[in-house]
Amino acid sequence: MDDGRDFNELNALGYVPLLQLDDGTLLREGPAILQYLADLRPERDLAPENGTMARYRLQEWLNFLTSEIHKGFIPLLYARLAGSYGTAIAKPKLEARFAWLNDTLADRHYLMGDAFTVADAYLYSLVQWGQAAWLEPTYRADIHYDTLHHLKSWYGRVRARPAVREALDAEGLR
Repeated sequence: MDDGRDFNELNALGYVPLLQLDDGTLLREGPAILQYLADLRPERDLAPENGTMARYRLQEWLNFLTSEIHKGFIPLLYARLAGSYGTAIAKPKLEARFAWLNDTLADRHYLMGDAFTVADAYLYSLVQWGQAAWLEPTYRADIHYDTLHHLKSWYGRVRARPAVREALDAEGLR
């Protein structure tokens, strides 16, 4: 950590995400953190109102992204350790999930329809991550986001959002 502490002292599980609040409270797991952040600024409409079916649909998306996409990358990011599991099992499953996302985005601007939500922000990060994962020569030739036209269009819409552009600039990721 920047302050010299061992990250494992904060999160015994040893992985991110982890959000430490001003009062020292720790919040783990992507879906919980994203909903918390969205609820801090309800006027931004990044999450539907609590208790609505739309909010449960958001939770459905966040859980799908964390369990099927985010965790699906682990064998690809650790390709040498994963060995044939990465190429024989994990990669085809992840490709199928991305194909399903592509089909789902055929008739909508964002995951939840016309409204951008924290689920779109999460998926955007995972697509960025996925582009890095497939730079591994073992995987490069087999999947191309360019063939996923609806996902590619969605990605362009998200990337063009002023807040996304601002965040990319701040992180030097343009």
